Amino acid sequence: MSVALEERPETTPDRPMPVAQSMAWARARRRFGVWALLLVVAYLVGMPLIRLQGLAFEDGGAGYERALDTPALAELLWRTVYLALGSMVVAMVFGTTLAYAASRLPQRAGFLRTIPIIPIVLPAIAMVVGWAFLLSPGPGYLNAALRNLPWWDHLESGPVDVYSLPWIVIITGFGLTSFIYLFVSAGMANISADHLEAAHVAGSSGLGVFFKIVLPLLRPSLIYGAGVGLLLGLGQFTAPLLLGTNQGIRVLTTQMYFSTSQIPVDYAGAAALGSPLLLFGVLIVIAQKLGIGDQTRFVTHGGKGTVRRQRPSRWAAGFIVLYGLVAVVLPMTGLLIVALSPFWNASIDPGSFTLDNFRTALQSPNIIESIVTSLVASIAAVAIVLPLGYAISAILLYRRGMPVARSLLDFLVALPLGIPAVIFGAGFLLTYSEPPFVLYGTTWVIILVYATLMLPFATRMMTNGMLALGSSYQEASWVNGAGRLKTHVLIMLPLLRGSIGGAVALMFVLLTHEFSASMLVRSPMTQVMGTVVYDFWSNGAYPTVAAVSIIMTVVTGAGVAVAMTIGGRDVLSKL
Repeated sequence: MSVALEERPETTPDRPMPVAQSMAWARARRRFGVWALLLVVAYLVGMPLIRLQGLAFEDGGAGYERALDTPALAELLWRTVYLALGSMVVAMVFGTTLAYAASRLPQRAGFLRTIPIIPIVLPAIAMVVGWAFLLSPGPGYLNAALRNLPWWDHLESGPVDVYSLPWIVIITGFGLTSFIYLFVSAGMANISADHLEAAHVAGSSGLGVFFKIVLPLLRPSLIYGAGVGLLLGLGQFTAPLLLGTNQGIRVLTTQMYFSTSQIPVDYAGAAALGSPLLLFGVLIVIAQKLGIGDQTRFVTHGGKGTVRRQRPSRWAAGFIVLYGLVAVVLPMTGLLIVALSPFWNASIDPGSFTLDNFRTALQSPNIIESIVTSLVASIAAVAIVLPLGYAISAILLYRRGMPVARSLLDFLVALPLGIPAVIFGAGFLLTYSEPPFVLYGTTWVIILVYATLMLPFATRMMTNGMLALGSSYQEASWVNGAGRLKTHVLIMLPLLRGSIGGAVALMFVLLTHEFSASMLVRSPMTQVMGTVVYDFWSNGAYPTVAAVSIIMTVVTGAGVAVAMTIGGRDVLSKL
């Protein structure tokens, strides 16, 4: 009996694993992979926020007590809300009008649809500095020209003050217009031309069609765009810091920065000051859900690409060109003039133009090092977040079961989009200045904060690409015997080339001129291009500021060109 038991086949080590057991191991490995990915994302996104709030509540909430004692706190909050609402309104008006104008462009003028996207490609800090060179009350070039008009010839400065809050709002709104344009354009692509043609046949004018047909059907896109615009407005940092500091105009984000850069440093107070921005973000997301409700109510059939069949209009091309001249050409011209001038004053002397500022910038070790750091950190962050975004999208779309893990993953990935970058910068500064990962002062802390900020963008673009492909390609691959890994490598990745190129372009553009989080995590030995520009701006070296800003623009443009080579010429339209 005992001999018979020793000869049982189950004890033979070379026997193949049963199919059921093999499938169970495969499921266990996949579940382990999902939870491991969730832990990585939770540490990247959640830990900085937990550290911030933990610090604010230490010592019985001492951070909140100091935040409540901030001088003129009510005015600080009012300015923040004013900036967010005002810039959102400016962006909604221009973004929606531009999207409608783009839908009515003649076929031969279709290339003009790229113009509203250009402000995203250009560094925000360069655009703000360019406007300052034009509209500074004293030496601003446009102000000097306006003072030649008869009704302003008695003025010695102005008439426009770019350092005032209304103009900070307008310039911020110009910067947000491109995002609203993208959201509204995507919504307009789903509007059937039959509805618009029916309204025209019924005798409605162009304005009537716009207000009675287009705007109601765009309600989901407008609500979502307004929510995102409001969130971005609440977290604005560049224009308030560069323009508002001159006149003591502070908002929550800049007050947080000064709390962490002044002596004594007050990290707990800064963390408490950022709490209202977190609360606003949650409220706006809830409002978006309530406002949109069932999105299927707003879907019309036969709308894919039908907007392009609308009746072309002459004013459409003129409006887009005019916007491009004001929002892009004017500030870049101001920047170029100062970059070519020995110094900045109200007069323009082409005879004195020189390339010395560019030579000075390119011969400065600090500036060269900041350019290298920006490129290395941006490329490394894109390399990290691209596979992460792909894996997260695949889990959210194709993975069945594990509802808790998938919901947590979806929530964590969306957080960096709703929370201002300056808060993440402060959180990373706290998290990586202490064990177990002491990374402050190295490029790694910049890489990690960049990767975290780009998680929602990478995931969203990958998700959109996978949804467009559907599941038929994967199923065909599996029927032919290919495994999951082989299917993703040989089938999905080549088919997603356009989405990957678009994601690379968007992330590289956003990272090479990232400024808000970089200001918090930088150190004297790890500067990026945006922080170097701010230091020169603070020291009054304006021609050098202009030269470095032009270099930033060229570097960003080169990155976009590479992404267009990878993802195709229409990669910008996928942003």
